[in-house]
Amino acid sequence: MRISYLFNYLALGIGTLMFLFSGISRADTVPKNIAQLFPSATRIDAPLEDLAITPVYQLNELLGYTFESDDFTQFIGFSGQTINLLIGLDTKGIITGIKVLTHNEPIFLHGLGEEAMFTFIAQYPGHSIKERFIINSREQHAEDTTYFDGVTRATISVLVINDTIIASALKVARQKLDGFLATQPHQIKQDFYQPLTFNQLLEKKYIHQWVVSTKEAMNISSKLSQTVKSLADGHDDFIDIYAAFVNIPIIGRNLLGDEEYIRLLEELSPGEHALMLFTKGQYSFISKEFIPQTTSSRLSAEQGGFPVDVRDIDFYSFYPPTFALALPKFKDQRVFRIKSQSGFDISQPINLNLSVTYQSSFLNQQEHTFSYTSAPSADLFEVTPDDLSKTSQLPLWQQIWLDRAAQIGLTVLYLLLVLWVFVTQRSLATSQTNVHRLRFACLTFVLLYVGFYAQGQLSVVNIYTLLLALGTDFNITVFLLDPVIFILWVFVFVTVFLWGRGVFCGWLCPFGALQEFMAMLATKLRIRQLKISPKHHKLAQKLKYWILLGLVGSSFYSLTMAEKLAEIEPFKTSITLNFIRYWPFVLYALLLLVLSLKIHKVYCRYLCPLGAGLAVLGRYPLFKWLTRRKECGSPCQLCRNKKCGIDAIEPTGNINYTECIQCLECLVTIESPQLCVVDKYNKKSLKIREVK
Repeated sequence: MRISYLFNYLALGIGTLMFLFSGISRADTVPKNIAQLFPSATRIDAPLEDLAITPVYQLNELLGYTFESDDFTQFIGFSGQTINLLIGLDTKGIITGIKVLTHNEPIFLHGLGEEAMFTFIAQYPGHSIKERFIINSREQHAEDTTYFDGVTRATISVLVINDTIIASALKVARQKLDGFLATQPHQIKQDFYQPLTFNQLLEKKYIHQWVVSTKEAMNISSKLSQTVKSLADGHDDFIDIYAAFVNIPIIGRNLLGDEEYIRLLEELSPGEHALMLFTKGQYSFISKEFIPQTTSSRLSAEQGGFPVDVRDIDFYSFYPPTFALALPKFKDQRVFRIKSQSGFDISQPINLNLSVTYQSSFLNQQEHTFSYTSAPSADLFEVTPDDLSKTSQLPLWQQIWLDRAAQIGLTVLYLLLVLWVFVTQRSLATSQTNVHRLRFACLTFVLLYVGFYAQGQLSVVNIYTLLLALGTDFNITVFLLDPVIFILWVFVFVTVFLWGRGVFCGWLCPFGALQEFMAMLATKLRIRQLKISPKHHKLAQKLKYWILLGLVGSSFYSLTMAEKLAEIEPFKTSITLNFIRYWPFVLYALLLLVLSLKIHKVYCRYLCPLGAGLAVLGRYPLFKWLTRRKECGSPCQLCRNKKCGIDAIEPTGNINYTECIQCLECLVTIESPQLCVVDKYNKKSLKIREVK
């Protein structure tokens, strides 16, 4: 007995010492950053040699791993640099915590504030990387899906963060955690082809049919049966879906025909797969509220316990569905993209899930999920050699361009309209009413759609970001992350050499449009305009060039300082953040707009560094199509004094194209006999007062 007591006391003493030393060990060996991710950690091991991860322990128990995302992914943010995160991942694949190490996203540093970023990232800890994550979804009732709130005005940065977290965590999990091993990669047999009918494709299991009868669905539960019954038409099954990977040649070529098959492959990036779904049943895989190029709230997929992201590519947005085979009559048909990032292996079975929401009681809704496993035919694949198994992930900029196809299309259509206006300006100017109506419509579109909706406000920050990129390792991906901004910059860069700065400043700048609306309001309110003397006007015009020089120069010294100085632009406050910002910024933007009531487009004329940069580039435009008459300036000063609000007409009557916004008012005046008074001057001589 005494020996037993002795051992008990000895064990208690050792335990106490271990506890005490564990506290010392924790304080000495667990860095503060890691302790925040694993609060119970007592020690860490040295980073592994074969993988840039650090094991974290509580005594001798492995808690998980910490790692920096930059060691596993290189997703470029809107700043042109990665967002490096310290991520904690436990042994079950649960994210224990995330800490931002470095980032330069301007929207968080100089706009919304970093707290918005931290709040978004704080949604991930406690979730498994096996979960299916959807950000900012309008429909949020699918089972086995985790919905996260995004950050308004920071969509691109949020997408980069999400991809960074998931992709880097999956790479670690697949190599170090049980149950996360990647399947053996396989390659599609590209030369495997023979003509087949639709029924033969079904018989060979190249196309899979998933059927759930109405009776079977109604037998699941009495509450669900009411929903099923409401859809029943007495003929079709409740679920009748056909699924096929149409990027496989023997399936795609037979089903679509060679021409459509090639068009499909052009929509995909290396490593991606196209899953085509048809439905004949009463319940479709998409709802009536489904938005093309998004993830269906009803449909989900998984493979080996991992969620598989299936996103519509809107394959038939501009082309009607055409098939090389005679097909049954379908109600819905869609092509979904499966990205390579998910680690999906097309040669392995995939589980398709279809959720049905029904009313379980007067106040509550429940959801039932129907599942189907599609096992592909082995004769379609071959084991991939090591050098071919590395498929590239779809770049984020391509994802964004696909997701914003509608925005891109509408923006391009407007740019074509602007081109038409400039090419046909002479004939267009013969009707003052038509020009004014067209200009009002264009300004409205630029402010509401290009500015507030599509966030297409160009900025001087883009200019010195480009200059810095040209001086280092130029990466066009940075500029491709925002398709609307990229398209606008390409258009502006080309047209500034054709017609000067006026294309952008008069027809594409949202804040410029906002100032013009203020000028229209001033006219309605009969606010008398403050006329700047020619001498002071000339001096004030030079101010924006000095501002531009200061901003560009400071960017080479410190990009952070340059971004802060760029707040002289009111664009972020007014257009990007809709005046929801710290009050000094809002006051500054409002002050400029109030001044615009007295001085026409005061910011554009005297302060805008972006306008100055475009004026430098377009100093000698190829086309100077604003018609002048020999009497303009001598003796006639009508356009200069009454029509040109921005004072871009010289006393001689010549147009100063470095200041002109090409509103076409002077051209409308000259083309109208009722407005132009030159003929009156031809009939009588007038004393001309010298303009100083």
